[in-house]
This record gives sequence, C-alpha cells and structure tokens, in this order.
Amino acid sequence: MILRQFTCRAASTSQLYAWMKRQRHFKEMAQPSSDLAAFRKIFSQANNIAIITGAGVSAESGVPTFRGEGGYWRKWQAQQLATPEAFSRNPSRVWEFYHYRREVMRTKDPNPAHLAIAECEERLSKQGRTVTVITQNIDELHRRAGSKNILEIHGNLFKTRCMSCGHEAANYKSPICAALEGKGAPDPKTDDAEIPVQNLPRCEQTGCHGLLRPAVVWFGETLDADILTRAEQVLDSCDLCLVVGTSSVVYPAAMFAPQVAARGVPVAEFNMENTPATQRFQFHFHGPCGTTLPPALECHEREQSGK
Repeated sequence: MILRQFTCRAASTSQLYAWMKRQRHFKEMAQPSSDLAAFRKIFSQANNIAIITGAGVSAESGVPTFRGEGGYWRKWQAQQLATPEAFSRNPSRVWEFYHYRREVMRTKDPNPAHLAIAECEERLSKQGRTVTVITQNIDELHRRAGSKNILEIHGNLFKTRCMSCGHEAANYKSPICAALEGKGAPDPKTDDAEIPVQNLPRCEQTGCHGLLRPAVVWFGETLDADILTRAEQVLDSCDLCLVVGTSSVVYPAAMFAPQVAARGVPVAEFNMENTPATQRFQFHFHGPCGTTLPPALECHEREQSGK
C-alpha cells in the first residue's frame, strides 16, 4: 500500500499530482458520473465500505475549518499553530487556540451526513456488512452521531497527551484548566493571554505533573502507526470507498482514495467542489454532504427483499 510513503501530515497538492503521474496503470478516467442509481446498485452489493471524511462534513455543522479566505484564528492560520514548533515557542497561545475549538464544539451537533453514515453502519452491521469511517476530523461528531467503527487519523480534540510521561486520556473538562477560563477569543484584536506554563493543563498521573498537549497530529508529525496500519487494512479490503467533504490536499489522507481507485475499486466523492483527485473517481456528487449523502446511503430495495 502506498500509504507508508506518506506518513507525515502535510498540506500540498504537488505530491498527489507527482504520485499520480508515476502510476502507469492509473488510467485517465472520463468525467465522474453523478448517476445515483448506478452508485446505489454498487452500494447494495458492497460488503466492506470505507468512508473517508474531512473538514467539509464538520463545516456543515458550523465547525470552523480555519482554511481559505477568512480561515484565521486571530491573525494565524491553523498551519501556523498546529505544529510542534508553535507549541514549543508559545504553548499558551496554542492552548488558547485549542481551548477555543473545544468550547466551540460544545455548541455544535452532528448533521444529516454524520447521521446517515452512523445509521448506515448500524443497519449494514446486522447484515454482516462493515462500514468503517476513516476521518481526518478531530471533533468527535461521528462518534456523537452514533458511528462505532471509526479511525481518527489526526487524533481527537478531547484527548490530551503528556509531554513528560506520554500518558494519553480523554479530557472533557470545560475549561480544561482554570487559567483558560474565558480565554481563546478569535478576534484578531485580542491579545495573547500569556499564561505561565505552570498554569497550563498538567498531567494528573501520580508523580508526573508534566505539561499536557492536545492529542492531535500536528503538521509535520507522523501519524499513529497502529491507526495507519488499521486504515491500510480497511482500504486494502474495501469493495467500495466514499470520500466525503475532503479537499484531498492534506497528506497522507489525500492518497487514500486514489490508491483505492488505482486497484479498480469504485470510489464516490461527495463534495461542494471538485478536488485534485476528482477525475480519478467513478462518481462525484456535487453539493452539501448533508443533502447528497443521506439518499445515497439509505436502505436499498435489495436489503428489504433480502436478496
């Protein structure tokens, strides 16, 4: 599987184009189809479905994506804050950023796309069929929608990891520490809180008290090897792949669906716009995921007839 060549999180389209160019067996495809009936026929026969989701799904729940024009927290883009170097230089600022994101998520709910995926997983599991969500999102909206089989390749906003002992744990405190109470406002005129490092979130393991960081994969960091291995297994064995709300520019996730398509497996993209990988897929359904995905995943007549 190609994934092992792209284990670090990065944002670039040049890698995707270069890799595709090297794939001699990766033939140019015609314009992707938007024939829902044709997709539904393939869906009805699939036994192992992989669903790759990105920021576009969460955006429909009102979650800030911190991308494109206006995608700033104060005067910084996510790529300037979500790095080990940024945390080392200014852990207070980075924790303000993540505190803001954690508090925002308490006001957001799963949308019809999340719910359709969760319902599909539950329904097909009773038929001996599997649905696995491979998500780049860190917001837990899939879990809150009811999905069980989830691989969070970029980590989880509501987990922390100790910089000293490495202990990782769920953390739903609000605020996560007293010093962050009322902090994290995104307005560019807001001054940094400059919280002393000893007052930032600390490890509660006996005898540790090390500095905590969000248990997310920052730009330039390597993805969790166990999760990547499980993702590889899902992608190598799936007989249908859906790409939902992802821009196909963040690596290594941008390689997932093109590699599945390269071995002849049907891939359907659900997105508000075309992506660098769109032409490689059999299907493309344009529009909000919360509108296009539910009818694509609803119960098929084959399920009702038992055939």
